[in-house]
Amino acid sequence: MTDDFGYLNARVRVRRSSLLPEGFFQEALNLNFDDFVGALGETPYAEHLSGEDLGAVDRAVAARLRQVVGSLPGLVGGETREAVVMLLSRADLANIKTILRAKEAGLSGEEIRANLVGGTLPEAVLQAMIEAPDAAGVVQALVLPGHPLSAALREAVAAGGEAEQIEVALDRAYFEGLRKLAGRIDDAFLQDYLAYEIDGVNLSTAFKLAQRGGAADADAYFVKGGRHVSEALFTRIAGGEVAAVDELAGTPLEPLAAARDLGEIEHALRCLLLERAGRGAFDAEGAGLVTAFVRAMEWEAARLRLIARRAYYRLPVEAVEREVFCS
Repeated sequence: MTDDFGYLNARVRVRRSSLLPEGFFQEALNLNFDDFVGALGETPYAEHLSGEDLGAVDRAVAARLRQVVGSLPGLVGGETREAVVMLLSRADLANIKTILRAKEAGLSGEEIRANLVGGTLPEAVLQAMIEAPDAAGVVQALVLPGHPLSAALREAVAAGGEAEQIEVALDRAYFEGLRKLAGRIDDAFLQDYLAYEIDGVNLSTAFKLAQRGGAADADAYFVKGGRHVSEALFTRIAGGEVAAVDELAGTPLEPLAAARDLGEIEHALRCLLLERAGRGAFDAEGAGLVTAFVRAMEWEAARLRLIARRAYYRLPVEAVEREVFCS
């Protein structure tokens, strides 16, 4: 099996052509639920639709992610495959965090499922994690030898850390693994994009700490590897000086400089990272194109779920519009 991004990218280009156009989301946002399902049935998601309720939409979205993104590692071998698996594992990281937070909040399995994205975890493992009674049960469910997050989660929970500390342990395990791999394959785009993701994680964590009143040991929550969010800036924001984010003006993270709360920072971060990932579409020989495609598909899936829920629960368009668009 080939260990070559050039070969993989040729396959990805074909799959990129099936991404839904922006106009679909603009129109779908205003549809009632039945019309939305009808519109989705005229897209590549049609072959996965097995009903007309909200669960059917969720299953179709998940099935298509598995089909067009989850199958990418099987097309290549060697370090190229490792890189693709790590890129897909970013969704595993998000899913594990979502499940752990849901356990604390007492959410139902249906509510948890609605917030999950793609990833590499088998459906049986995901379901076992959703059904687990607590964090220790999630650890027992995530027994996957070789998975980059399994050992980190086990160690963090065993150490008895609070929720934020467990999340930071997972972030560090994921990003350190991807940093090493990006350096080993000497992929400039992946190294650059990864630095932006790490800056984003640090900003999000800092705002969370500030929101809860700060942390005496803020440095314990910092993930190394970013470029524009220093540990000093992180510590100031985490301590409650959120206006310190102004210092990002004049850097590539300038779109975040006006944020003053967690919601604003996470919205701005999502849009900035999507734009940065999208630049990889012009990287014909490296990890850029597959990075752009994976992130675009994950964004497409998240938007479809949001729009479906707006229509199903008859919420006002304004309730989700900000989360569906970046303009």
